[in-house]
Amino acid sequence: MATDTLKSTTGARDASGGLRRLLLDNGALTALIVLVIAMSALSGDFLTTDNLLNVGVQAAVTAILAFGVTFVIVSAGIDLSVGSVAALSATVLAWSATSAGVPMFLAVLLAIATGIACGLVNGILISYGKLPPFIATLAMLSVARGLSLVISEGSPIPFPDSVSHLADTLGGWLPVPVLVMVAMGLIAAFVLGRTYIGRSMYAIGGNEEAARLSGLRVKKQKLAIYAFSGVFAAVAGVVLAARLSSAQPQAADGYELDAIAAVVIGGASLAGGTGKASGTLIGALILAVLRNGLNLLNVSAFWQQVVIGVVIALAVLLDTARRKAGAIPAAAGTGGGDKGRQAVTYGLAAVVTVAIVGATSFLHNGSSSASAPKMGLSLSTLNNPFFVQIRAGAQAEAKKLGVDLTVTDAQNDASQQANQLQNFTGSGLGAIIVNPVDSDAASNSVKAADKAKIPVIAVDRGVNNAKTAALVASDNVAGGELAAKTIAEKLGGKGKIVILQGQAGTSAARERAQGFANGLKAYPGIQVVAQQPADFDRTKGLDVMSNLLQAHPDVQGVIAANDEMALGAIKALGSKAGKSVSVVGFDGTPDGLKAVEGGTLYASVAQQPSQLGKIAVDNALKAIQGKKVEETVKVPVKVVTKENVAGFSG
Repeated sequence: MATDTLKSTTGARDASGGLRRLLLDNGALTALIVLVIAMSALSGDFLTTDNLLNVGVQAAVTAILAFGVTFVIVSAGIDLSVGSVAALSATVLAWSATSAGVPMFLAVLLAIATGIACGLVNGILISYGKLPPFIATLAMLSVARGLSLVISEGSPIPFPDSVSHLADTLGGWLPVPVLVMVAMGLIAAFVLGRTYIGRSMYAIGGNEEAARLSGLRVKKQKLAIYAFSGVFAAVAGVVLAARLSSAQPQAADGYELDAIAAVVIGGASLAGGTGKASGTLIGALILAVLRNGLNLLNVSAFWQQVVIGVVIALAVLLDTARRKAGAIPAAAGTGGGDKGRQAVTYGLAAVVTVAIVGATSFLHNGSSSASAPKMGLSLSTLNNPFFVQIRAGAQAEAKKLGVDLTVTDAQNDASQQANQLQNFTGSGLGAIIVNPVDSDAASNSVKAADKAKIPVIAVDRGVNNAKTAALVASDNVAGGELAAKTIAEKLGGKGKIVILQGQAGTSAARERAQGFANGLKAYPGIQVVAQQPADFDRTKGLDVMSNLLQAHPDVQGVIAANDEMALGAIKALGSKAGKSVSVVGFDGTPDGLKAVEGGTLYASVAQQPSQLGKIAVDNALKAIQGKKVEETVKVPVKVVTKENVAGFSG
């Protein structure tokens, strides 16, 4: 009897231990299942075919980058350069196929060769230069991004149509980026599990010195490992550029962190020796589901970053718990039984997910969606007061009109904005308002919305090569001309000035710079002694202006492409601001207007951003109701000085 009781207790303990081990060994998969179920319960728009395909497309670039990073992390390295290498490879392809007239096949090979070259340089610096991987790849991050800007001259390069088909769908529903992601995942899995170099990666990551003593040529293996990472980065860059219809010099900025996060969430250890392609794919899908679901739930982009950071931290904690519990690491050479058990686990997970999600979907059946008109507003960034004012104007008008308005922040990332617009389209909103990060990059997403018969209103910046119901904007070129005229007249038609430019690659920076140049042509006595980008940022405006003052201490005027940079320049000028040096800004932000009132900022070319947001919502509602909408609605710019600032309201 005692023996039977002991057996029963032991069996229960074994069962609970087996379940615990199953959850620990498949923590990422468990997290993905929980996320899918939660998002399905919270949003009726999540569990649709279109939206699930959106998730796949949005995961594609991160997953492809992450597959390459998996090779590096398994071998106990790190690669911070993959985002910049992706941008450089896409820029090389677009430039060689357009400006250089290279045949498309050779242009694609050049793009791949660029990725390989960057990877080999990383490998050489690490293997033979003895640089830590963090430092070597951080240097390549800067070099590759800089070369991308040099080749493109800071402007997006339209992508050839033959390559842009990578962003199309097969059969009208299956996105090509998803197919590319799957293909690259299979290649990564094959390399890790079936090749000599794959086994070498695990050996080097497990114990590099032991691998060297066993006869592995560790230095040469590392060259190949980083070259593989470069190839995958190049492919990711081409897929991303195809989605955006252009090679963006600032594309994939920060994607290296997402790629590393996907690998770690997928079960790989930063200490090396463990990791697999399927885990990396699950990690990328978790990030995509999180962002997609949080967008659908109208969660602030700032809170999204917090949530994703928490998920990464939990993934590392799970990895630690798994090791303490003695869970089997995902390394090469596992037996057939393990693979069979893994296949059964994945199959069971799929069945459980489908069953629970199917039951959950009934929660949303019959729910009314015809209450208030729904709109989505995608802003290029909310780190700039100008766009914050656009949001405020739009939200105030939406509340007044009884409109349900969802606002998202693209954080100056054209790819992230494409994802947000896809989510809006899949949610079946009545209208979409977009303030494009880049006018070319938004075209494919706007075309998809138009195909779904959702009217799109562009605000502040237009969308190239796509049909919008209306453009609500000020004229950036005309505003730039006004700024040039204002500073020239203040200086009496002669003097030395510097120009602080906006973020390279953005349409606002290009258009305002063009306006500055056009306006200054009428004043030959005005000498532009320096032009430098400060990325629409106050801190960078301070730093750049401080540097320029060392070379040009006798400068008499400053034109800044926005008020934030102008305020940074004022800080650098100190007591000179508003006295011996006149500064003209752009946007008419609250801080800018205070500086005008205080006399340190001579003038700001104000665009009345609150009015832009208000008018955009008004026109979007007209489009939803089927009323006539003007194709172009111009909001006049106004030069605000100390004389008229008291009566001005943005």
